[in-house]
Amino acid sequence: MEKLLRKLEQVNEEIEAIERLLAAPDAPTRPDFADLTRKYARLRELSAVRQELQQLQEDIGEEEELLAAEEDEALRTELEEALEKDRARLERLGRKAMVMLLPEQPEDTRNAIVEIRAGAGGEESALFVANLFRMYTRYAERMGWSIHVMDSHPTPLGGFKQIVFVVEGSDVFGKLRFESGVHRVQRVPETEAQGRVHTSTATVAVLPEAEDVEVEVPLEELRFESYRAGGPGGQHMQKNETAVRITHIPTGLIVTCQDERSQHRNREQALRLLRARLRDAQEQERANDRRDARRRQIGTGDRSEKIRTYNFPQGRVTDHRIGLTLYQLEQVMEGELERLIDPLLETEVEQLLEG
Repeated sequence: MEKLLRKLEQVNEEIEAIERLLAAPDAPTRPDFADLTRKYARLRELSAVRQELQQLQEDIGEEEELLAAEEDEALRTELEEALEKDRARLERLGRKAMVMLLPEQPEDTRNAIVEIRAGAGGEESALFVANLFRMYTRYAERMGWSIHVMDSHPTPLGGFKQIVFVVEGSDVFGKLRFESGVHRVQRVPETEAQGRVHTSTATVAVLPEAEDVEVEVPLEELRFESYRAGGPGGQHMQKNETAVRITHIPTGLIVTCQDERSQHRNREQALRLLRARLRDAQEQERANDRRDARRRQIGTGDRSEKIRTYNFPQGRVTDHRIGLTLYQLEQVMEGELERLIDPLLETEVEQLLEG
């Protein structure tokens, strides 16, 4: 806590510096005026949190002194209850401050495009993809976000070989960026007669949605193809070629979209996905160049890295990047992902404080 408070003390200096900039007559004409005002508001909130933390520490100190000297059992019980509440509040407020201290990254505020693909495990892997999609859908509902499926390839038993969807809302990528990597599931498949536990995997990729100005894609570099949508309700019912496949000729990158009813809409969604993938490829290349110097990193960031295991027989979920194991698998699968995401955010702040 002391290390956190020392870090928060620097906030007042930053506030004073921004106040001087915003007080200048030409401040509204500055190109970074909007960024400055947003940062100023965030720092003021941090300053208020710091004051509250200090007050809570003082209150806890006084309560501890009174408890040590108090002999009346009824009063001791009251003091113990007040101490427990204030300590819990101090812990919650400290976690909030730690997350707020993370350096702002422009992409953190963006929508996210999520791709989940079946890995090892056949049909069981495809069913796990459906489970993960449901988990993210529930989490989005809890966060007040919206989800729109862009492309999906369902299997006969209710799973997905692949599903791609966009999550829209406030600070989506900043939360979901931790989900990229290999997710492993250990459970007894419904088709397993011997009751043996099988291990399957699925790969999740989370991309920040790209702005049009960031990734310019000349039409002459694209090849457009249309075809009949497949899967349930697809080729058996769809007589028109509404599904779209786009190939980016210079890179050979291919994207498809078939979940909309019109070819025009599928084309828009496919271009949206293509821009995100092209931007991600550029960012991955830059990240590789500066990998040794990266400070904000939990795990390697490699999509081939196994990040999490969901063990159904034991009801546990483990995040391998920070060594966190929770026996709350049911709650996590129902979308309570903050149980995993918040500790990841806190670990980033701890690394920041130590650095």
